[in-house]
Amino acid sequence: MTADVASHRKPRQHPLTGATARTAAGLALAGAATATVLDGSAQAAPHPTPSQLRTQIDRYYQEAEAATERYNGAKEKADRAESTLEGLQDEAARRTARLNTARNALGSVATAQYREGSLPTSVRLLTASSPEQYLERASMTDRAGVRRSIAVTRYRHELRDVEQVRTTAGGRLAELRKEKATLARHKRAVESKLTEARKILERLPEEHRAAVARGDAATGAAPVNEVGGVTAAVPAALGAGGGASGGTAQAATGRAAQAVAYAYSALGKPYVWGATGPSAFDCSGLAQAAWRAAGVSLPRTTYTQINAGRRISRGALAPGDLVFFYSGVSHVGIYVGSGRMIHAPHPGAPVRVASIGEMPFVGASRPA
Repeated sequence: MTADVASHRKPRQHPLTGATARTAAGLALAGAATATVLDGSAQAAPHPTPSQLRTQIDRYYQEAEAATERYNGAKEKADRAESTLEGLQDEAARRTARLNTARNALGSVATAQYREGSLPTSVRLLTASSPEQYLERASMTDRAGVRRSIAVTRYRHELRDVEQVRTTAGGRLAELRKEKATLARHKRAVESKLTEARKILERLPEEHRAAVARGDAATGAAPVNEVGGVTAAVPAALGAGGGASGGTAQAATGRAAQAVAYAYSALGKPYVWGATGPSAFDCSGLAQAAWRAAGVSLPRTTYTQINAGRRISRGALAPGDLVFFYSGVSHVGIYVGSGRMIHAPHPGAPVRVASIGEMPFVGASRPA
């Protein structure tokens, strides 16, 4: 009996064999790794240094400024299209009024012809009291025919003009809608880049945040003539000039002197993207406003301003010249001599004097 019972017992199995054992071993290793992390013995990713964070902020500001210039260009096109559309709408209204006048005149001629010219010539001769009356009626009928022809021609002309103006206005309306969509896209891009810069800025220590707000470069170079967080105006610099190396002095004269004087008067005013003054500026807005004060009209964007005057080499710079930076020509300043410029750096940093060596120089132009 004992042997029979033993013969029906199942063989004893090890709980971890074959694939099961391998799986368990893998889980054990994973658990050990997790335990190591929880114990704090694993190496965490190093935090960016303040210098690295400031470099990231500068990159976001540069990308935001490039998007700002695209926004400015789209806004300029949208404003032009809107102005043209308003003019076309006014013209369409005037031409429609003339069309209605021509239509009424045509109706009057047709009515008169119906009353006087619908009878056959023989009947009109019989009903006339005298040959003279018949001839008079015939002459009036001929004149009515001429008037009708003139009225028809005028009506057709006015109708064609109205249709042409309305077609042109329709095209401008489509263009305006397209430019406004582009405008909104660039606006979102600017705001996105500025938001990213602001998030990184909040992670910086207070002293580094203050440096970024003052407009210091990521390299830590101090701004020129910084006084109490606002760059000091130096009227004597109106006469400082020479090339970028600060060589022989060359006084600003004529319109260039007026543009430089305006730039100095803007020192300390805030950067606001899309602004052209007088209380706030972006970089191309400041350049445009300064030369507008000197009686020169410049285009709105950096990438059009660089071609608005005579191109100047870096070694031939004189006060009033516009200096441009970055490969996409996304930043501009107003040269004031001795290797310095006045520019609107970025949000949070006011209009200030800076070295033209702070950013990668790509060209210069002298407005005429």
